[in-house]
Amino acid sequence: MEGTSESRKSVFLHNYIGSESKVIGGERYGSQGQGYGYWAPEEDGVSLTWKDVNLYTKSMQGNFFRRKAVYKRIVTDASGAVKPGTLVAIMGGSGAGKSSLMMALAHRNQAGTIVDGDIRVNGRPVGDFMQRLSGFMHQEDLFVSSLTVREHLNFMAQLKFDRRTPSAKRRLIVEDLMKRLGLANRADTRIGTTGEGKVLSGGEKKRLAFGTELLTDPPLLFCDEPTTGLDSYSAQMILQIMKFMASNGKTILCTIHQPSSELFNMFHQLVLVADGRIAFIGTTADAINFFESQGYQCPRSYNPAEFFIRTLAVVPGSEETSRRAIKRLCDHYAVSDAAHEVDVYVRLQCHLGSSTEVTKDWDKEFKAPFSVTKLTLLIYRSFLQIVRDPTIQGWRMVQKIAIAVMAGLCYIGTIPETQTGVQSVQGALFIFVTENTFSPMYSVLSLFPQEMPLFAREYRSGLYATHIYYVSKMIAMLPGLIVEPTLFIMVAYWLVGLRNTIYAFCMTAFIATLTMNVSTACGCFFGSAFESVSVAMACLVPFDYVLMITSGLFVKLSSLPPLIGWAQYLSWLMYSNEALSIVQWEGVHNITCEMSDPELPCITGGEEVLDKYSFSSSHFERDLVAMISLYCIFHLLAFFCLWYRTRSK
Repeated sequence: MEGTSESRKSVFLHNYIGSESKVIGGERYGSQGQGYGYWAPEEDGVSLTWKDVNLYTKSMQGNFFRRKAVYKRIVTDASGAVKPGTLVAIMGGSGAGKSSLMMALAHRNQAGTIVDGDIRVNGRPVGDFMQRLSGFMHQEDLFVSSLTVREHLNFMAQLKFDRRTPSAKRRLIVEDLMKRLGLANRADTRIGTTGEGKVLSGGEKKRLAFGTELLTDPPLLFCDEPTTGLDSYSAQMILQIMKFMASNGKTILCTIHQPSSELFNMFHQLVLVADGRIAFIGTTADAINFFESQGYQCPRSYNPAEFFIRTLAVVPGSEETSRRAIKRLCDHYAVSDAAHEVDVYVRLQCHLGSSTEVTKDWDKEFKAPFSVTKLTLLIYRSFLQIVRDPTIQGWRMVQKIAIAVMAGLCYIGTIPETQTGVQSVQGALFIFVTENTFSPMYSVLSLFPQEMPLFAREYRSGLYATHIYYVSKMIAMLPGLIVEPTLFIMVAYWLVGLRNTIYAFCMTAFIATLTMNVSTACGCFFGSAFESVSVAMACLVPFDYVLMITSGLFVKLSSLPPLIGWAQYLSWLMYSNEALSIVQWEGVHNITCEMSDPELPCITGGEEVLDKYSFSSSHFERDLVAMISLYCIFHLLAFFCLWYRTRSK
């Protein structure tokens, strides 16, 4: 089995390395106390230094009426450096602060995190340019599952590349990258999700996430737990690629949790983090020597990674003792020769960065894709997502046709121009309104909560703005929001037996389409305003009851008390119901009275029907304008909520 594994490894690495003859991972290790040694300056590549970095997280405490911000420090006075051409492991126990530190170094801070300190790249303070200079591979792999591997990489390439890059060159880079990552034979396979049929495996998804960050060939790469969830072979392949990249000048930092001995030996440098402080920075050999000098002996047959993590972990039940031991280690490191060499390198890079001679290719002006290009790409991706997922559009259309048939069969022969026919017409119209209101409104509640993690990640990467994303989702949904109600009306209208004119049919279809679009806009508003679907639904249900009560069918609108009467002007169900009623009853004068008692009320014309429900034929244009206004208002509110949540995250 070993021979087979080694053979597969050689083939995989040959595919990635190609015709390169450079030896992977040339040793650069120095030793503690030998002057610069490992920390000798290099001209090529990107160096990363940080000095006295403190990280704080902000949380709100207190009750609803009195809340105050509380700050907790999670990283304390961290200083360190990473040289060009090195593969670095950031290690520590759970809750040590290693991921938070790496996020700060990558200039990708989460909301509520405050960074204080000096972080520099080649001596230059970090800024928004880090989004172009560096790649960041997250621990969780987030994709649009309906896309194929090639579609995903082409989409990301068009968003990440300079707009002056020829399309042929982009495609060539994508094809070459798939070959190097061993994904060429899976290029047309959908990414998929767990439990589906022929989709990517966990290791292939991890390689795809890795490849997404390699598209622009960044000189600086951050990887958060890149081997989590992978088998030993896949994990080794990922690190082999990283080590080869480092040997060609890239600077790579990884947070990693308890790697095997084979994986651990691939790293050039360690950054050990314990209880928010730096416990050691240097090579594995130097780290072992330092720990031995402090009385912590690593057994010969023991995995050094497990030894370091166990030594620096806060043991449950012995928290105070563990923290005292960690503090002692961190204090001794702070005054050690290893820390001094790092400090000298940090000051050297700071000095070089202050000179005017430090200019790199990544400083040149970057021409991002035009907003129209980004919008087009996002619309195309969203449209593919809708078309390829039958639960989004296909089954909804089948459901609409089935409900239209059932409703139509129930009303066949019940709508003569009599007193009983009036009730049947209004009942059928109300079904038209509610079927195009509640189903689409609740179906989009989960849209933004489900896509928020992926959207927030791409937004923080600077790929596109919030308004481009929101507009793309609405445009992609628009064909379905036109076809669905039109199909419903085409089937139900003639089965029910409503007014037999082309104008009445077309206007009914238009009003139903407008109703569905307003309902969807309202659902988008509630979905974007709340982080979970359950909370959004809990707030939406009471609002729905108000909409139905004020729709004009259950109570005469003119009899509503002033305390609640104003709500009818927010109810598009009322506007839609009134507009549909006007289409059906305007100009009707021949309603018969089959009752012989002259004292009983008898409606003989369409205007009397409208008046019975407090409707008026003069309100038709007002109803349409009001529905269009509500459509715009709900979408503006939805966009504002999404924008606010994005900024807060």
